[in-house]
Amino acid sequence: DQYSKTEFGNTVSSVLFYFLSYWRLFWRPIIMGKVKCSELRGKKKEELLKQLEDLKQELAALRVAKVTGGAANKLSKIRTVRKSIARVYIVIHQTQKENLRKFYTGKKLKPLDLRYKKTRAIRKGLTKHELSLRTRKEMRRMKRWPSRKFAVQA
Repeated sequence: DQYSKTEFGNTVSSVLFYFLSYWRLFWRPIIMGKVKCSELRGKKKEELLKQLEDLKQELAALRVAKVTGGAANKLSKIRTVRKSIARVYIVIHQTQKENLRKFYTGKKLKPLDLRYKKTRAIRKGLTKHELSLRTRKEMRRMKRWPSRKFAVQA
């Protein structure tokens, strides 16, 4: 029958079968409450705190819906709201730390969490300046008996 065929010669039912068997590979649920860190970075701290408060209220409402036996889509939204709250916190803390880094650049002392980590041995070791220092006695000895330079005749 000519009506069940497509342009490529496959039957409509086989195309439908392929679509239904592979739709799971490409289908992603559409989530409305998701927040991106890149969007949050442009906002000010007051806006971030307001958004955080809204997200927390939404989470509380979703948890109430969970206890009272709400819809399945509300239960699945709990995870995304929790992750969004975490993202807001991440951006707040990152901006705070960035501002602290700017404030302490060029200062003699820094807070422990802003210092470089490396290893304990390296941190406890002497600085380059301390390593280069010499005692008075050592300086006199170096002056009196400098290292001799000889030219070897070939």
